[in-house]
Amino acid sequence: MPVKKVLIVDDSATIRHLIRSSIANDSRLQVIGEAADPYEAREKIKLLNPDVLTLDVEMPRMNGLEFLEKLMRLRPMPVVMVSTETHKGSAAALEALSLGAVECIGKPRVETTAEAFWNLPDLLVAAANARLRTACPRPKRMPATGFNWNGKVVLVGSSTGGVDALETLLSEFPENCPPTVITQHMPETFLASFAARLQRQIAPQFALASPQAPLEQGRVYLAPGGAYHLALTHGEPARCKLVAGDKRSGHRPSVDVLLESAQFLGDRAVGVLLTGMGRDGAEGMMMLRHAGARCLAQDEASSVVYGMPKAALETGAAERAVPLEAMAGEILSLCSSPQRATLAFATRERAV
Repeated sequence: MPVKKVLIVDDSATIRHLIRSSIANDSRLQVIGEAADPYEAREKIKLLNPDVLTLDVEMPRMNGLEFLEKLMRLRPMPVVMVSTETHKGSAAALEALSLGAVECIGKPRVETTAEAFWNLPDLLVAAANARLRTACPRPKRMPATGFNWNGKVVLVGSSTGGVDALETLLSEFPENCPPTVITQHMPETFLASFAARLQRQIAPQFALASPQAPLEQGRVYLAPGGAYHLALTHGEPARCKLVAGDKRSGHRPSVDVLLESAQFLGDRAVGVLLTGMGRDGAEGMMMLRHAGARCLAQDEASSVVYGMPKAALETGAAERAVPLEAMAGEILSLCSSPQRATLAFATRERAV
């Protein structure tokens, strides 16, 4: 695999040093330059032709979001945004992802150098090989009608590219959707902002999962992250449980933890793995499938990073690959009673 050329764009010399240091010993990557603001970055992009950028959100002369919007419109390329994990920074991170950034990571405190950017090399390699989303308007997707729940629960795992994928998927869920639980790899504060964003966008009730929150029709829960994994507890209805623990498969929250905890649901579960880097979820999905669940994975063509879905398909944990634009229909069909299995997706192809 050719070495990927990295340009670091950040007004902080300290952060630039931390990023460079995290990449220095990785033979897959080469830092070819640094820039302290977007104007300097623009000239270095023209001169050095990097394969991937790290881009700070808050910079002088032009903020990172404004520069990202211009970049994705005029010269699309893979970008990993770096943002403070404040409320303002989290909102900016989600905006960056909607503008086309492959991923957004939290900016560490200067004093926490030991853990700073520990996963950045893998992320930059994945971003450099990612499928960029086009800037053209996407079709308007409306909630399905005619859904009649058959009692099944939906469990979704996602990572790199997952914000856009989840927004696409959940936009077609009706107000009376099947109970749905999601683990998305993101920093804790980013997840809180993402939950607030989805609350405004989708028809079902949406919230960060809390201890003992019941899995009921019309409710969608997102793992809150931080020091906790999200799991399920046996009962009628099943309920959410936050589990303190070390990272699993490199992540907290971990998709594997969620899927493994749902084995008691048996054939009442539908497992889904969306776009993402790595293998988190493949092992848990295999256990879930062996318990009788139906299991799907996003296809390569619609995945930003084809890591997690690929692992599930290669091991046989997922029974088949499904394009993102068809995933909501597949899930709702599996969760619909036979007499009402035909669902209508109103004005799905109407442009925004």
